[in-house]
Amino acid sequence: MGYANFGKDYDFREKVRELLRGREGAGPIRGDASNGANRKLQIGVMGSAADLAYSDNIAKLAEQIGKYVALAGAVLMFGAEKDYDSLSTAACRGAKKVGGLTIGVTYGKGLDDVYEKENADIIIASGMERGGGRELALVLSCDAIICISGGSGTLTEIAIAYQANIPIVVLRDTGGWSEKLADQYLDARKRVQIEAVKTAKEAVLKAIELNCWKWLTGGLEH
Repeated sequence: MGYANFGKDYDFREKVRELLRGREGAGPIRGDASNGANRKLQIGVMGSAADLAYSDNIAKLAEQIGKYVALAGAVLMFGAEKDYDSLSTAACRGAKKVGGLTIGVTYGKGLDDVYEKENADIIIASGMERGGGRELALVLSCDAIICISGGSGTLTEIAIAYQANIPIVVLRDTGGWSEKLADQYLDARKRVQIEAVKTAKEAVLKAIELNCWKWLTGGLEH
């Protein structure tokens, strides 16, 4: 997995490398088994849309998460909106500030009418509606998701990840469904525990850790 310019975040790089040593030693992970190639982790960042009036501090936290996703060498997956900003697109901006790769999944058709044009490297038009269909395509394209605050759309994304055994990390003290579901299971099946952390750096490290554990043990696949 490649690295962006770490600068003062050298300690973060070392923690990522430590986690990935175990993953890489396990062989191909959803890659091409014929040549042993490992693809980059795809980490989605989900959260409230601008109509929920989140604070500037919460928006900055989303940008920091995007930054650390990129510094870890992972791909930043986000919900590409067409009408207004969101915490998901804020994470996209954070990733691009440090040279990360960003992929946005939008609803309906059209690639050029998304809100976050300047910082999206790739746009995928799902051909489905916002509020269920687009979220399905977005979440199922992620190895793990990180959620900040969040309304009904984020709740949908958490439910999809839970059903698909995709690791879920939420930020404490950010309100919304992230706060309500911290450290919980969605039902008695206990498929995936929703892991809660306090900082952007912890969120990305936890997402990588959970993904490594999943593939090394098969513990989340059933």
